[in-house]
Amino acid sequence: MSGLEQRKSAWNQLSNEGKWDVLVIGGGATGLGIALHAAASGLKTALVERNDFAQGTSSRSTKLIHGGVRYLQQGNVKLVKEALHERGLLMQNAPHLVHNMEFVIPTYKRWKRWYYGTGLKIYDRLAGRLGLGASRILSPHQAIAALPGVRSEGLTGGVSYHDGQFDDAHLALSLAATAVARGATLINHAEVTGILKRNQLAIGASVLNKLTGETQQVRAAFVVNATGAFSDAVMQMDRSNHAPMIRPSQGVHLVVDRTHFPGPSAMLIPKTDDGRVLFAVPWHGRVILGTTDTGLKQVSEEPQAMESEIDFILSHISRYLNQPLSRKDILSVFAGIRPLVKLTDKKTSELARDHVIRVSKSGMISILGGKWTTYRKMAADVLRKIHQRQNRDFALADTRMLRLVDFQAPARAANIEGLSDHELMELVKKEAAESMCMTVDDFLSRRTRQLLLDARHAIRRAPAVAEALAAELGYDEVWQNEQVAAFKKLASQYLPPQSDI
Repeated sequence: MSGLEQRKSAWNQLSNEGKWDVLVIGGGATGLGIALHAAASGLKTALVERNDFAQGTSSRSTKLIHGGVRYLQQGNVKLVKEALHERGLLMQNAPHLVHNMEFVIPTYKRWKRWYYGTGLKIYDRLAGRLGLGASRILSPHQAIAALPGVRSEGLTGGVSYHDGQFDDAHLALSLAATAVARGATLINHAEVTGILKRNQLAIGASVLNKLTGETQQVRAAFVVNATGAFSDAVMQMDRSNHAPMIRPSQGVHLVVDRTHFPGPSAMLIPKTDDGRVLFAVPWHGRVILGTTDTGLKQVSEEPQAMESEIDFILSHISRYLNQPLSRKDILSVFAGIRPLVKLTDKKTSELARDHVIRVSKSGMISILGGKWTTYRKMAADVLRKIHQRQNRDFALADTRMLRLVDFQAPARAANIEGLSDHELMELVKKEAAESMCMTVDDFLSRRTRQLLLDARHAIRRAPAVAEALAAELGYDEVWQNEQVAAFKKLASQYLPPQSDI
């Protein structure tokens, strides 16, 4: 990817290139994975994202590439085995963004060490040759060494195991760059406003360029709906009487300073009051605490944490710490929406993260559900569906060993707190020139992760970011002021309620 000129070129290509083989709607993990797989298979591929790449759920995860210990407890061995296999492939294909992390379950009853230890040995076996390390039983001294700050009173030891950790937005940007390198055309801030039909068959989409106000019709042999929590809205564009299939659930995360939890390992609390697991995960010099599971009646682009969710996380995590946490310790709060598929009447915390593919009468393909870890498998399943329905033969790419283009490059900067104004300006210009960074939010939320790491610092640096972007993209002072105001309004939602900016 590159900057403004490349985005202009991509916009022109959408209509001027004639008919595309595949048009992907949605630039999150799943959509980007599909675009990469399609382009690698030699298909003429376009992708449009109405906001920024990974702006929704795909940048607001718990930052784990994992099989899902909870799904093993639920007996969904197939999903766990599949996810563990994909975890191993990602460790090979994106070693700059995905790495091995030790997780520790502290125990306060002796029998629980052996209970969890037995389950995690099964987890090890399911990973097979792509395992990241053997689980082991820990003494109280070993558990405290791995989790400094853990409540020592009554501690009987713990169990450790290995899983993957990553930077979700940066992996998405790496997928986007790899898709472009394979020949795909990608554009952000471009919204689908309708599905084009001919003889009741989907033949493309109307797309609005949100930065310029232009609209054009993009024609394609296959239209793929990969919009996650917003899948039902696109399916209703295709068929007005579509019955909703997504059962959205909100997951909230709190970010605190590493001094509250300074050890090298992550902590897993295996069962909360609502039956979920809770994590404390070191990430970019901070610690992420989460997550919750709150059923939603409707979805929004900027989901907000409820006070009850913040209190839930603080109260549960504090049970396991020598020094309880309070709201004043929170640097940032962020929420993501899980696009769970409504196939049963179970409560959301009991629903698994399997994915489902639906093909409508018009031929539009929708990929529903799933999780970050299995994005590649989801993409492969969509491409197999296209292969079954296409009129000409083509060879499906094997993406299991497809290295991302920047796998040998240093990781992107996540934290800008140590940068001078000059260094910050240079970094902003680089991202604007190379990664379609179009707004202050694009830079502070996803090109770097500053909004998630410390919302107050992100607000303080927003004017400098706006100035640098305006200089690079050719915008005036009015645009700068609008960008700063919009970002401050957004960032205020990442602070806990009743918190001062």
